[in-house]
Amino acid sequence: MKYNELSIESHKTTKRLGRGIASGKGKTAGRGTKGQGARKSANLRPGFEGGQNPLMQRLPKLPGFKNHRPKATVVYTGDLEQFGGKTVDAQMLADNGVIANAYTTVKVIVGGGDLTKKVTVKLSAASASAVVAIEKAGGSFEKAARLQRLARKSDDK
Repeated sequence: MKYNELSIESHKTTKRLGRGIASGKGKTAGRGTKGQGARKSANLRPGFEGGQNPLMQRLPKLPGFKNHRPKATVVYTGDLEQFGGKTVDAQMLADNGVIANAYTTVKVIVGGGDLTKKVTVKLSAASASAVVAIEKAGGSFEKAARLQRLARKSDDK
């Protein structure tokens, strides 16, 4: 369909204000009775509150913004030394007390000692230098999505 083929109803005519009581918009012409809004020069800016300090000026000015993304739990390559020859994931780290919660994003970074044992790491993230350190020890890094909690029946309160 082309623009010139559209079948449009004729535009609605605007109602003329202040043309007598019988017109439906006569006398006060829809402006109410008296006051600043009834005057001819009453085109006030948005948010004007009659001289009172407007709401947007009364509110506190807060700096910056809040980042609601949870921070990743950090695990050092030295912490992976105890899992030599195994596949390390978030659940294994939580079971061994390296991290507090298995359901968070876990990131491996270099530090906490040298990694000498071969380890297969399946976690959310790792720094580039941590991946190099894991591969240098003979292991491998595989990016895995973080664990999701299963819905419990007691949560439907």
